[in-house]
Amino acid sequence: MVSRGEPCPAAGLGGDLAALAELDEAALLGGLRERFLRQQVYTDVGDILIAMNPFQPLPLYGREVAKQYLCHESSALPPHIFAVASRAYHAMLGHRGSGPRSQCIVISGESGAGKTESTKLLLQHIMNLCKGNSQLEQQILQVNPLLEAFGNAQTVVNDNSSRFGKYIQLRFQKNTVQGAKLSEYLLEKSRVVQQDTGERNFHIFYYMFAGLSSEEKEMYGLLDPSLYRYISGRFGTQDIAQRWKHKYKEVCNALDMVGFQEQEQVDMQAVLAGVLSLGNVTFEPEESNGSAKVSEASRGWLKAAAGQFGVQEDELLKCLICTVSVTRGEQILRFHTQQQAEDARDSIAKVAYGRVFGWIVCKINELLAENVDAEVELGEIGILDIFGFENFAVNRFEQFCINLANEQLQHFFNHHIFQLEQAAYKEEDLPWETITFNNNEPTLDLLLAKPLGLLSLLDEQSAFPQATDKTFVDKLNNSFKGNLHFQPGRGHVLAFSIIHYAGKVQYTAEGFLEKNRDTLPANVRGLFINSITPLLSVLFKATVSRTGTLMPHVKAKVRAEADNKFNSTRKQSAGAQFRHSLMVLMERMYSANPHFVRCIKPNSQKEPNVVDSQVVLQQLRYNGLLETIRIRRDGFSWRPSFEEFAERYAILLVKPDVSLTKESCLEILQRTELTGWICGKSRLFFKYWHQEQLVKCVEQLERAAVVIQKAFRGFRCRKSYLKLVAELRAKAQLLQEEAERERSRQLALEAEAQKRISFPVPKPRKRCPQSSPHYSDKSQQPPVPRPRSKLTESTPFDNFLDPSAPRPVLGTEGQTGEEAKMRELKRGATLLWFKETQAQKVMQDDGAFPSWLHGMISRRGENRCRHYLIEMQPNARYVILGEDRAHASLTELVRYHQTVGIQPFMEKLTVPCGQKSSESLDHEDLESPTLIETAAKGETPPEEQLSPSRSSTSTPGSVAALKSMWFRRTKNWPKQQSFDKSKTKPILGKEKESERALPCLHSSMQLVMQEIQQLSSSSLNTSLRKCNGAVCMEDVEPK
Repeated sequence: MVSRGEPCPAAGLGGDLAALAELDEAALLGGLRERFLRQQVYTDVGDILIAMNPFQPLPLYGREVAKQYLCHESSALPPHIFAVASRAYHAMLGHRGSGPRSQCIVISGESGAGKTESTKLLLQHIMNLCKGNSQLEQQILQVNPLLEAFGNAQTVVNDNSSRFGKYIQLRFQKNTVQGAKLSEYLLEKSRVVQQDTGERNFHIFYYMFAGLSSEEKEMYGLLDPSLYRYISGRFGTQDIAQRWKHKYKEVCNALDMVGFQEQEQVDMQAVLAGVLSLGNVTFEPEESNGSAKVSEASRGWLKAAAGQFGVQEDELLKCLICTVSVTRGEQILRFHTQQQAEDARDSIAKVAYGRVFGWIVCKINELLAENVDAEVELGEIGILDIFGFENFAVNRFEQFCINLANEQLQHFFNHHIFQLEQAAYKEEDLPWETITFNNNEPTLDLLLAKPLGLLSLLDEQSAFPQATDKTFVDKLNNSFKGNLHFQPGRGHVLAFSIIHYAGKVQYTAEGFLEKNRDTLPANVRGLFINSITPLLSVLFKATVSRTGTLMPHVKAKVRAEADNKFNSTRKQSAGAQFRHSLMVLMERMYSANPHFVRCIKPNSQKEPNVVDSQVVLQQLRYNGLLETIRIRRDGFSWRPSFEEFAERYAILLVKPDVSLTKESCLEILQRTELTGWICGKSRLFFKYWHQEQLVKCVEQLERAAVVIQKAFRGFRCRKSYLKLVAELRAKAQLLQEEAERERSRQLALEAEAQKRISFPVPKPRKRCPQSSPHYSDKSQQPPVPRPRSKLTESTPFDNFLDPSAPRPVLGTEGQTGEEAKMRELKRGATLLWFKETQAQKVMQDDGAFPSWLHGMISRRGENRCRHYLIEMQPNARYVILGEDRAHASLTELVRYHQTVGIQPFMEKLTVPCGQKSSESLDHEDLESPTLIETAAKGETPPEEQLSPSRSSTSTPGSVAALKSMWFRRTKNWPKQQSFDKSKTKPILGKEKESERALPCLHSSMQLVMQEIQQLSSSSLNTSLRKCNGAVCMEDVEPK
């Protein structure tokens, strides 16, 4: 046993602040500054990582760097975010001194400190550690850019600030990821309708304006971005717009990769367009009674919003300007004032956007859910990326909830680093000088206590219809008078202040009650449930859990007068939902083994290579990093019990039946020659670096065991081989002897036969060959099909020996005329299906099929051949396995990889690898799938080549709708009439293949947009409106 003051090993720990000889603020700040200016942005404090935001790209995350951190022995490497991911992954597998256990990585810091980027890097490295071969890893990596677009926004301190919190749970079976689950917390919905000076709305609105084509904007009903009030009429420079355009493509690719259907993406963007249009609806008071009415200038925006939401204009207007209640069977209308109408408008916009975001999270969980048996035990790594502590010039209800979450995380950190550790020292009677730290439990009691905590009083006031923000502030002043962590507002300002762990924050009380109530205008839910936009109907049929999670597959119970009671006081408030979600999050984190990443912002101007000492020192103080370094230097972060330690490391004694006692533990430690540990009454106390040293000892024995196993298995196999050779030789000897005996017997029989007199034996006469009555000409021989499995049905694409011979369908020789006719009809229907739905995806511009038309891309080279598997996702997108990009067609996939190489060898599809051109293909029926040739050959038109089963469910109207939908997909609106006349399929150009589907909106949308733009004449073709009106939801919905 050695005293606890022994220093940690110096090898490889140059970036560990726990090894500092002198521990004070100046030494800590100087060490961080020196490393940061050398572009060493990561520093260890024992097993805690400090990450400083460099505000510039650094060459620290390439493939070669990631390979170095794949092994869990990273003590010889500099501190890195990849090392945290590696530690958590191997600890989850049980490679770090304890059995397999769930892990969680907590990333904390101020807004703008780099938490979101750290989350991306952690996910990236964990997926590299998995070494899986499925597309699931790429799908998980695409979740972050998708959620960033819908949940992040620009603030005054951060260009990509997370306006929600997320907890990603990765599920593993052994060492392979099997699924993922996402939990979201407190989306800042108020940002949809209001942004402070210097801030922007959520990214997705700007991405849409920059990324959508002019035709798509017209179909969605989007005009110039400067017209929309919800984005403050501001857009950006040309360079920023180009960057947003690229981001929009990334979002669309992420939606495709994760598995969202194309119609779902269309509906989602239509709802977002409706939110923007609704924001431009303004109100003015009636001259007679003062009630609100829609201004004449914004009538067009009301029509546009109704069309984009898929609801009736008059019903939407009724939800905005009045409240309908039912008393004794009689409807009573209560008209809103102008302020009430504007609040109703903003409430609809906020709840629509919030439910779209909740649906995206729910859909991600559904698509990435693990597909394993329920009894299979899965390992888990959770990553928490939550909004950072905020203190703005004006702080509202959202900042209050954000800072409450950070207060809870700071308590979690203190509990694990200080309270649990020092309580264990006292329990074991170890000599220990208590380290004081900033305990924030009194602040949490002030905010969360029941029934007199701040959140409880907020809910109490929200339940009273007559309560106002002023009565709420008065209630707080009376309840918390004399509390050291609460200060009332000064003067006539309606505000109050809370002393948080990171400092004093003053909150403006205006809007607290309204945001906590989270009201929804009456009848809005029923209005949207009956929307013809399927997504909007699903969103409002869904129920909301106690934690605020949207559950689309659990329909809410709709009773009589449910619309009027939907926002009654029994509904969970926003504060109560947030409290419950925090409780669930803390339960998950307390049940896992935590790893901490503390993000530091070096300056407030977001400039690279600049360290503001005052800004950094303030963060170091309220994070308690000085105390953390002291407890990591002097304390013992790993404290296993005797039983746990002996069970894990009994192998080091190299003897069977080791007892799980204190004596066995001491014997093991004497064998390992570790120093610096302490033995307590019921457990052992180790420094944070002892785990890796013990792991090295175990791995040394494992390598020795492998050598022994190799020698033993070689000996056993050699022995088995020699025995087998001896048996074969003996068997060969017996066969040789048997052959000799048989040869002797034959010779004896021949000799005996020579002695006898042989008589002539008559031979049978040969028959004359007769000619075949069926085939006299060689050219008329029947075709010989290729050998094929009995499980595979014969197809019309079989190879024939004689190309000029007729090509019958196999298996029809014994059929009657009626059966053959029925089979021919089914064959025609199959060909028609391929021509109408699949041909345009794989055909080249010249109408021929490419030679790579199969499920794999093969690349031949010198002495090697590589194969890349093509996977078709459930949403009809094509992906090369392992790639991060989805494609709408195979042709688009190949054209993309003619310029971008396929990972990991970055091969481009520019040079053919030996296949012949399309002349060698044998499926002539599909090489020229034009309807002109079909008619010229006298075949049945495609509309009539349907099998009886298909024709019974198909109608001419549905065929026409499918044709118009195909034209709508390929953007060839003016060519529809010519298609109907000539029956020819248009050639798909390169520029058309990347276009996305257009929404199914009301036919009046064009008129609405014209009214808003005040156009005197229509600039669109009449056929556009006809086609748009013809494609309604009932026509195109697959049955």
